[in-house]
Amino acid sequence: MVKIFKTDICIIGGGAGGLTVAAAASQLGANTILIEKNKMGGDCLHYGCVPSKALLASGSIARSVKEAESFGVAVPSSEIIVSSVFDHIKDTIAAIEPNDSEERFEGLGVRILKGIPKFFSRKEVRVGEIEVRAKKFVIATGSSPSIPSIPGLNKTKYLTNETIFEVKKIPRHLVILGGGPTGVELAQAYSDLGAAVTIIDCLSIMNRDDPELVGVLRSSLLERGITIFERVTVKHVESYYNGIRIKIEKKGVSHDLLGSHLLVCAGRRANIQSLELEVAGVECSLSGIKVNQNLQTTNRKIFAIGDVLGDYQFTHVAAYHASIVIKNILFRLPSKFSTKTLPRVTYTSPELAQVGIMERDALLLKKKIRILRSPYFENDRARTDRKIKGLIKIVCTTRGKILGAGIVGASAGELIQVWILAIQQNLKIGSIASLTLPYPTLGEISKKAAGSFFAPSLFSDRVRKLVKVLLEFRI
Repeated sequence: MVKIFKTDICIIGGGAGGLTVAAAASQLGANTILIEKNKMGGDCLHYGCVPSKALLASGSIARSVKEAESFGVAVPSSEIIVSSVFDHIKDTIAAIEPNDSEERFEGLGVRILKGIPKFFSRKEVRVGEIEVRAKKFVIATGSSPSIPSIPGLNKTKYLTNETIFEVKKIPRHLVILGGGPTGVELAQAYSDLGAAVTIIDCLSIMNRDDPELVGVLRSSLLERGITIFERVTVKHVESYYNGIRIKIEKKGVSHDLLGSHLLVCAGRRANIQSLELEVAGVECSLSGIKVNQNLQTTNRKIFAIGDVLGDYQFTHVAAYHASIVIKNILFRLPSKFSTKTLPRVTYTSPELAQVGIMERDALLLKKKIRILRSPYFENDRARTDRKIKGLIKIVCTTRGKILGAGIVGASAGELIQVWILAIQQNLKIGSIASLTLPYPTLGEISKKAAGSFFAPSLFSDRVRKLVKVLLEFRI
């Protein structure tokens, strides 16, 4: 017999975005149901951000030990205890997991339903023998690895971000298909932990980011011994003895690559296959669900947030989406999604962080711009820490309006935050240039870049003449 639950809000998906909506809605007094078919916490907690950053941290420590002698510290052993590396990943997930647990959300007043939801009308969802009728729905089902159509791949054992952490050892030679953020992060982590690593990309690595900044990251990856093949075509993949063999082609020349493990990082696809969205009147495509600026779908009672939209697939963006939906549904405040201040960070070493528009974007928009740069090697703190490989690059108008910022270097994900605030608050470049910052800090790199905007006019012949005249007057 079918049970019928009526509710104010029904959220489909217990990842970062869905959990944010559920917690806020329930605590604000809305009757809330959350449907999750798998693990609470979603991809970020179990397969994405958390385990990958934990692995990167282990790799960073291993590399620091190897480089310790350059700081005058002799470390007798740099042995990697592989089981402890994966214990660190497991412990990190376990420490965060209670925040996303069923028990916590039930304690907040959220009704949790486990199972695969399917729409059977524009305002009703079924989960097994339960029927949910809601005033508003929020789809937050996330995304899964996209598997490219490469001959032989379907007959070859391969890994994705959802399965690689099940391999409790460091691969002898890890071949990665895809040089986006996930691919390069895992490439660096496993390289630092002792694996031979090869990255293959049909375009260039990190092709959505500023090429000048990516150049610094690419050099760092190559220095680590990571092999990179860019702008190549993968012709065939097959199992080969105890590993894999990949045939690639570039400019008509073929190469065979051998590896022990294959990791596919070729993008993401929206998790919409089982929802039967057409029954609900929700328009979608292979890339994701179609929404307006309020994050409403073509069915005005249904909203969609996070990775399922197909672009800007970051945990912090899903949380931002959640805040917009809460304002629209619960407070009837017209809140719109904007990409103006959405940051993105790749947590390699050096880190790569960006916000706003890049130089090539500004040129396409035919804006009159100025590019401000400041290298890490001119910063005293970078010198003391031996972290001199890096660059900050600011895009602003000729009147000093900040359009975008990109940083490649140590702590880029932290340093980008002042630029996010500056763009959000419509501050001009002088606001950053006039900051008084503690010495020595990496933050001074931002100040120096901002100050360079005024250098041409400040140190001009005209100003020098003015100063000379003023010095002639006696006080």
